[in-house]
Formats: sequence, C-alpha cells, structure tokens
Amino acid sequence: MTTSAGPGAQYISAAALREFAAAIFERLGLPGPDAALVADCLVRANLRGLDSHGVARIPIYARRLRLGLVNPRPSLQITRVTPGAAHLDGDDGMGMVVGTRAMAEAVAIARETGIGVVGVRRSTHYGMAAYYVLQAIAADCMGFAFTNSSPGMAPYGGTKPVLGVNPLAVGVPAGRRPAFVLDMAMSVIARGKMRLAGMHGEAIPEGLGRDAQGRPTTNGMQVFGGGSVLPFAGAKGSGLAIWMEIMGGVLTGAAFAGQMRSLYEDFSGPQRIGHLFVAMRPDLFMPLADFKQRMDEMIERLKDSEPADGVHEVLMPGEPEARREAERRQTGLPITAEVLASLQAEAAALGVPLPELSPTPLTESA
Repeated sequence: MTTSAGPGAQYISAAALREFAAAIFERLGLPGPDAALVADCLVRANLRGLDSHGVARIPIYARRLRLGLVNPRPSLQITRVTPGAAHLDGDDGMGMVVGTRAMAEAVAIARETGIGVVGVRRSTHYGMAAYYVLQAIAADCMGFAFTNSSPGMAPYGGTKPVLGVNPLAVGVPAGRRPAFVLDMAMSVIARGKMRLAGMHGEAIPEGLGRDAQGRPTTNGMQVFGGGSVLPFAGAKGSGLAIWMEIMGGVLTGAAFAGQMRSLYEDFSGPQRIGHLFVAMRPDLFMPLADFKQRMDEMIERLKDSEPADGVHEVLMPGEPEARREAERRQTGLPITAEVLASLQAEAAALGVPLPELSPTPLTESA
C-alpha cells in the first residue's frame, strides 16, 4: 500500500518532522525536553493518521504561546490526596507536557497500589488522547484518559454548544497481538477533522453538524466557527459527553460546561481544560503473562468472526492506526500544501530551517 495525500502533498520522515517541531517550540520558550515531548505527541498523531491533531496544530499553539495564554515553563504541582490518587495543577502549561506528567504519576501510583488516578486542572488542549494510554501500555499498565474540551457540541435536544466533543481513550496491553487502543470523540466525527475538511474546501457528509443558527450544514468551517457538531448515537453520545465533562471538569476543579476557552476562537485568557488519567496494573488478579495471553485469545476470537458483506477484515480498535503508523514510518509523513504553507510561515518567523521534503513517498510500503 502506498500513502496518498492528494495533489501538492510533500513527504517528510518522522524523525525530521519531530526535530523541526521541537525546534519551533524551543524558539517559543519551551525547555528542550518539553519541546521534544510536544513534538513527539504531534508527530505520533501524524504517524497514526490523525493528521487533524498533528503538526497542523503548530500555528495555533504558537499563537497562544506568543499571546501568553499558554505557560511555556509551567510549575507542575502534584499533591497526593490519597494513597491511590493525586491532583495536578497544570499551571496553564502545554497540555502534552501536563498530560504526560500526569499519566507518569498515575503509573507510579499504580505500581504502588494497583490503581493510580490523577486529576488535572488548569491545562490546555492536549492533542491526541491515545498518546497517554500508549504511555501507560509502554509501562505494562492499562490506561484511561478522560478530558473535557472547549464548547463545540450542544447537548442532545439543544442548540447551544456548551459541551466539548470530550474524547475518551482506553489502552490495554496484549501479548503477541497489538494492544487494544480506543480513542474516540463523542461527536460523530472529531471537530478537528471537520475543520481540516473545511480548510481543504471539502464538504462534510450531511447529518454531522449544524451552523451557528442551528441549521444543518455540510460546511466544516461553519460547524467549527460557532456551530455545533452532533453527538454520535444521539442521546447516548450526548450522555457520554456529559459524563466526560463530569470526569474531566467537575471532578478535577477545572472549567466545565462551556467555561473552557476555544483553542482557535477565544484569546481572552487560558483555556483551563481538565483531564483525568487512570493507570491500572493488569496483574491485579493473575500474573501479567496470563493476562496478556487472555487478551490475545479474546482478540483472536473477535477477529475470527466471519466478515460481513463488503468488509475485508474484522479490525480491533487501534489496529488501523497501528498499521498506518507502520506504513508511514516507511513512506514518510504526507503534509498537505495548506499545512506546509502554515509551517513555512512559522519557520520563517522563528528562524528555524525547514527540513528536506519530497514530492513522493520516501519508500514505498508493501
């Protein structure tokens, strides 16, 4: 399979893009290790095919850093509130820096007590939610990441966007099989994908969003700019989004229910987003090897289900992204003309050299 990103796309290796992004964030005031961490989170999103949460976000993060709405050098204060739980004040730092520190603390607590919970307040947009559960998986833990987000979705039956799309991520290690990684927003599709479609002049399918007047629209930018995305499965998706608002916002002491400032539209102050991270040891009830073997067996039973008409293969959550990551590590990452132009502008403004690009994939994948 060959990666295709449409006309005008350029390709770049993950390593080169990561180095470039890290240099951008260092110039914007982040310490070297934090700049590298933010860059890694963004590039990992591109690798996994979630381009809406990748380096396309650099210009908006840069703008908020320049305006002083994001603290490039936060003092992350962690308070252990019980043997199994801690509270982290993100000091309005980059969400990736805050989130990674919080999940690391959750894993450390889980190693002591079996389950670790860390609530976060005063954070910002933290990128791809899967990044944090992949962090837990790498430590042989199950991981859960809950967050609220800036308002963009009306509750079921309403028209005012006071809920975020509030993504949920769950990660579970397996043995010889790829880990189970679920990363999903509570909208039919992520708002970032709608914005990306709008940037490219592409219509979104009907039934996904409404404009600022509450009318159905296929213009992603109208949905993103004051409109409302629709929750998946109607009242069920809305209910889950409210639950995420409770877990990420009400419980943690963060802003909630429309109080968070929009990443792209509200520059009056910090976002004040909240997160909740949970790490759980899989060996609570049996040896780790036995748990992983049982996960493999479960995955194999599910994948052995006869594919329905028109379906080539039964896939597990996270499996398409893992395959895309393996592919893009070979072919390089496709960067669209629009995203490339925005990165070139940031590079010029900050005096960071643009890395070498190719008009074709770097290496064809099989």
